[in-house]
Amino acid sequence: MTELADLTPGDRVFAASFPVSRADLAAYAEASGDRNPIHLDEAAAKAAGLPDVIAHGMYTMGLISRAVLEWAAEAGLDASLGEFSARFAKPVVVPAGTGAVVDVEAKVRKAETGSVELAITALSGGEKVVAPARATLTSN
Repeated sequence: MTELADLTPGDRVFAASFPVSRADLAAYAEASGDRNPIHLDEAAAKAAGLPDVIAHGMYTMGLISRAVLEWAAEAGLDASLGEFSARFAKPVVVPAGTGAVVDVEAKVRKAETGSVELAITALSGGEKVVAPARATLTSN
């Protein structure tokens, strides 16, 4: 079990990769009610000036928060996700045949008694898709 107090600024705490398919986007659209055609229809995405269908921004943020929470659980941390923020830098482009991959990495930005702030990097196709992203875990 890891304790928040054991973490120090600069520590790389996890790296995770998530495949994203067009079927994932369709399922997310159904669950969320966000059926914007740029997330589902290649012609609509290209008509909007995009290279192809793109993942929903909130879907991408969901993958990032999932990575944080899975790491916390695997590390045995008795902590909760208190704050989470991200700015979108580029869309996650999801081609029909190959799909995409979102690679997420986190490093400790700040560590204080009872909390840790993570600086998170998320890439897809070698491009940053969020910048900056931060998550704060607090002890329960």
